[in-house]
Amino acid sequence: MKTIYNKNILIAVAAFGIVAFSSCIHDLDVTPIDPKVVVADKVYVDADAYRSVLAKCYAGYAVSGQEGPAGNADISGLDEGFGQYLRGYFYHQEFTTDEAIIGWNDGTLYDFHNMAWSASDGFIGAFYSRVFYQISLCNEFIRESSDDKVKERGINDAATIKMYNNEARFLRALSYYHAIECFGNVPFVTEENKVGGDLPQQISRADLFNYVESELLAIAPQMAAPRANEYGRADRAAAWMLLARLYLNAEVFTGTSRWSDCRKYCEDIINAGYTLEPKYDYLFLADNDLCKDTETIFAINFDSENTTTYGGMDFIIFAEVGGKMDAASMGITSGWGGYRTTPQFVDKFDIEKDSRAMFFISGQTKDVKELGEFKYGYAFEKFKNVKRDGKTQSGISEAYVSTDFPMFRLADAYLMYAECAVRGSGDKTIALGYVNLLRQRAYGNTSGNIAAYDLTLDFILDERGRELYLECVRRTDLIRFNKFTTDSYIWAWKGGSIDGTSVDSFRNLFPIPSSDITANPNLKQNAGY
Repeated sequence: MKTIYNKNILIAVAAFGIVAFSSCIHDLDVTPIDPKVVVADKVYVDADAYRSVLAKCYAGYAVSGQEGPAGNADISGLDEGFGQYLRGYFYHQEFTTDEAIIGWNDGTLYDFHNMAWSASDGFIGAFYSRVFYQISLCNEFIRESSDDKVKERGINDAATIKMYNNEARFLRALSYYHAIECFGNVPFVTEENKVGGDLPQQISRADLFNYVESELLAIAPQMAAPRANEYGRADRAAAWMLLARLYLNAEVFTGTSRWSDCRKYCEDIINAGYTLEPKYDYLFLADNDLCKDTETIFAINFDSENTTTYGGMDFIIFAEVGGKMDAASMGITSGWGGYRTTPQFVDKFDIEKDSRAMFFISGQTKDVKELGEFKYGYAFEKFKNVKRDGKTQSGISEAYVSTDFPMFRLADAYLMYAECAVRGSGDKTIALGYVNLLRQRAYGNTSGNIAAYDLTLDFILDERGRELYLECVRRTDLIRFNKFTTDSYIWAWKGGSIDGTSVDSFRNLFPIPSSDITANPNLKQNAGY
């Protein structure tokens, strides 16, 4: 079983119902999960019921409604495909960078790599809505799984429900982290806010950083030990990874660096018993749930039978296939001919020797002369809907995928430690060893190993690209290295120019959607918008 909401799916809240989400997006019609709203005391009757509602909190990252792939949306007015959480995150973190350009001119999609988005952009509004819907789900669960509520209802298994409560707090922290990354100063609501009460106040990016940090520090010691939970559920190592990511970007988020704190949690993760998956490509296949025994720390899980969607991994895999690519070999029915990469990103790889260079070249040009034709730009073959034996999931249609998205994995902890060491916190010799472990896996031997003098910040940024591309870290990495909007690094179509150009620095943040600004007078728009 992949997770509590996959394969043996348990989104029983579709039957139980959830009451009155404390959404902070007042202009959206956030629909209840069941049209017959049921009072909470009729839902949370025992530990199994709590588990079922928690499943919905996890599933919110993978699906966008109750039927799949569409037909009963969580949020009315949003297309269930592009309004899906992971797909929106991918748009923001990948299409704005050198890693991926999209050939579709649907709506305002070109504005992502052109860096010309506005506060009325529908794709930005969709992701923002999904983030805060997810936060509202978690707030509801956290409120109803408090010690007082459990005691009041006379439920015996308080320890199990407390564990569930901590997992929901982790999921809320994860979504608030995405809000910090993308939007900065945002509306702030917790389980303490009265449902249907006053419009939420805006919290500063730095104060939200402090809140997420405090939540993670509080829950981490109480969460399951690393790898003790079933696959797809968060444990202590997932909390450590989110803390490490938070501290890695602390200088951007708050103005104060926290390299030693990032290094500490990287060490905790590295010492928690994880090992590198021996074969890099196994991390991105339809049975990558097997990597739970090696490298994967936390994943968003997908299943071609139980979590059908036009977003998430379906989008990532179907949209990467086009041109002369063989869709069947990728485990799907046909490609959507969507995104490719830039020549500047290709040049970071030794294509002949580095096994991570999963580019499809036949019929493709390296240069991207036009955005709308798939043949311009090397395509990707990183994520596939086939298993290690080359087959798709037995008995399941290839119309949907079963490949999970690796949100956190050990390789990232190695690279975060290395960056901290180069920036002054950590042992550079140990850091060099971690980086070379990744390169030995990539090259199949020690021929790709680097020397101590090669371990520079520029090298680390490039190595993060080589190791973690399409895993939704690139935009945040480029901002941290001051290469996202500036002229210190230019790639094709950056800023809307075929040769690339710098853009105004306010683009380091996305805008608060204009609809929410209009609906809530407590909100102030990000500078530049």
